[in-house]
Amino acid sequence: MIQAMIHVVFPDGARRDFAAGTTGAAVARSISPSLAKRTVAMALDGTVRDLADPVHDGARIEFLSRTDPRALELIRHDCAHVLAEAVQALWPGTQAAIGPVIENGFYYDFARDTPFTPEDFPAIEAKMREIVARDRPFAKRAVTREEAKRIFAEKGEAFKVELVDAIPQGQEIKLYSQGEWFDLCRGPHMTSTGPVGDAFKLMKVAGAYWRGDSAKPMLSRIYGTAFATKADLDAHVLRIEEAEKRDHRKLAREMDLFHFQEEAPGAVFWHPKGWTLFQTLMAYMRRRLAADYREVNAPQVMDKSLWETSGHWGWYADNMFAVKSAAALARPEDAEVDQRLFALKPMNCPGHVQLFKHGLRSYRELPMRLAEFGVVHRYEPSGALHGVMRVRAFTQDDAHVFCTEDQLAAECHAINELILSVYRDFGFGRVVVKLSTRPEKRVGSDASWDHAEGVMTRVLAEIEARHGEAVETALNPGEGAFYGPKFEYVLRDAIGRDWQCGTTQVDFNLPERFGAFYVAPDGSKAAPSMIHRAICGSLERFVGILLEHHAGRLPLWLAPEQAVVCTITDEADGYALEVAAAARKLGLRVETDLRNEKIGYKVREHALAKTPALLAVGKREAAERTVSVRRLGADGQAVSPLDEALAALAREATPPDVAAGG
Repeated sequence: MIQAMIHVVFPDGARRDFAAGTTGAAVARSISPSLAKRTVAMALDGTVRDLADPVHDGARIEFLSRTDPRALELIRHDCAHVLAEAVQALWPGTQAAIGPVIENGFYYDFARDTPFTPEDFPAIEAKMREIVARDRPFAKRAVTREEAKRIFAEKGEAFKVELVDAIPQGQEIKLYSQGEWFDLCRGPHMTSTGPVGDAFKLMKVAGAYWRGDSAKPMLSRIYGTAFATKADLDAHVLRIEEAEKRDHRKLAREMDLFHFQEEAPGAVFWHPKGWTLFQTLMAYMRRRLAADYREVNAPQVMDKSLWETSGHWGWYADNMFAVKSAAALARPEDAEVDQRLFALKPMNCPGHVQLFKHGLRSYRELPMRLAEFGVVHRYEPSGALHGVMRVRAFTQDDAHVFCTEDQLAAECHAINELILSVYRDFGFGRVVVKLSTRPEKRVGSDASWDHAEGVMTRVLAEIEARHGEAVETALNPGEGAFYGPKFEYVLRDAIGRDWQCGTTQVDFNLPERFGAFYVAPDGSKAAPSMIHRAICGSLERFVGILLEHHAGRLPLWLAPEQAVVCTITDEADGYALEVAAAARKLGLRVETDLRNEKIGYKVREHALAKTPALLAVGKREAAERTVSVRRLGADGQAVSPLDEALAALAREATPPDVAAGG
């Protein structure tokens, strides 16, 4: 009998034949024992699989070591299983619910009468290390739905039984064991528990409702993280510690910038210094747009029908706020009361189309660039709100460019150069530009999408060629807006975190939906191409990013309070007021501190508030017309003539766009 054969393709293009049913592990062993020893999983046609799985005919196979970036998710997945085994070994009777991999780690939910606390972590981590050291193989077994339910019911695992019921019909049900302990899991896993290694750490514990439903039991969720190396774990822990120090909510309290309260969830109460920072940011953006954009303002409350026409009501109604007048709510039967349903605008684009439509437009007016610092409202679940990073009311530095198809690429390039220049001014170096292509649910014809994506693909390649290593480019398949493809601009902050801020979105749908047109050279009506553009995105969120990026030590031009004149003795009060007045004449934002406190106390207090410069004055400084300048974060101080010190501060406080223009 002739045995059936399959062929396998290796990364270098080489092909080899194997018997049908050969596993990935057998293929690795056939190449070399050392390869088999260091391999923990494989990728078949780009999909990560268990090494024990059979290889199919024609498969392109890659072998993954535990240091391969694609193995990191496996390390964390396996670590979640190890955590669950450790918990159930230490506290028999504890039920295990779910344990997925998440960004930067994993978690596992448990049902236990007494919730876990961080004090339990040392014992759990010690048991986890025991399990890893045993290096038990992961073994997969397919079972029927009925068998799986029986197995978990006998173990008293009610949550697992419910999970089995939730698995779609026709989908294979698998159990993965590591020695005697096993779990319901889709996989894949590494070869055994040993490759998990020792670079893991339990991070925190929290309560979590089963399936996110407050009517269901509260579970105890243990969060953890794992990396391929101890160095990577240590670096991650340091980043977390640094991120906690830089938390914009903590900095806002120290710097007296803003607060939130329950009566207005997701809306910012700006304090004077915070509002100064916000207005400084907005003034900078206005200056950057002045040459090419015309600023407009559209209503915040508009009839529901406008949002139905735009498509937003059908796509995003759950994230919109709908409003009626109090009279309409009280007297719905009263015909004399306006009973229409209105929406608080979640975005500015439909209003800008109305502005474009007002009057007859000619091709000679294009491109038309309309900008708005529009306050928008979007519903976010209360649990998702996070300082100024995630709010319900925020200000978009929004703009829309109406142009011809021929102008589309040039406008995208101009927007790109503006965005990159702005980010450099705020201290962000490396930027990633991602092209997000058509999502599964979308509007418009495939031909329109092909054209738009073709233009943006060419622009992306030209951006990469023009900016070299300063800009990284990437594709983000399926993540475009429902109306068109887009560029997403991702910033990396001082501690290595990525923030998606700016966008450039091509829209061939909205102008047509609203019947917007311009008169072409031949006298015909043509729908304009429309580009949605944001640089900061949400100004509120960008303030939070800036605070965390700079750890509150904002550049002098951006700092809401640039200097404080502090008196050493009350004999210098008059001179301090004179110094502050001279500084303000130069445009500096300066306050005075004339309190009857020791200068050391004042220095510490203003350093905590992240004031960039302290100008200390006493009897000697008043007599000599000097100031003692202490800069935030610097050791010591320097005594300088008053005019010289203020001139130096004024030069440093000049916004970068103004300095460049001068």
